[in-house]
Amino acid sequence: MRYVTVFLIGALFGLGIVISGMGNPAKVLNFFDLAGTFDPSLIFVMAGALSVAVPGYALIFRRRQKPVFGDTFVLPKARLIDRKLVGGSAVFGIGWGIAGFCPGAAIPALGLGHASALIFVVAMLVGILIARTISQADFFASAQKTTG
Repeated sequence: MRYVTVFLIGALFGLGIVISGMGNPAKVLNFFDLAGTFDPSLIFVMAGALSVAVPGYALIFRRRQKPVFGDTFVLPKARLIDRKLVGGSAVFGIGWGIAGFCPGAAIPALGLGHASALIFVVAMLVGILIARTISQADFFASAQKTTG
């Protein structure tokens, strides 16, 4: 039942991405083009998502001690804004601005037949492997010791 639920939630999310236009890289890139063909419609997509997510999370955390398919809620513990967070956010934003895809939109876009989505997903997977390799090499921990 757990996997059926996860599949249905993922399918609903993907459908929302496609219907909202976030699976179309041209629409996303127009959102970022403030001086040219600016398309503000994705602001409404984001506002709609937040208007559901914020009260939804508040309701779930208030009413449930644990998730339906788990023992505890898994929430981030780190509150520090460090180089890893800023660097990762910058890479994410640059990639989104260049390709017109974020990871959540690229997967449904594969189903739409966008060749650029396939290139993005492959590049994203390579980037994840590189990031894991760097992280496991303890690169960031040693950099903090010398600057901290």
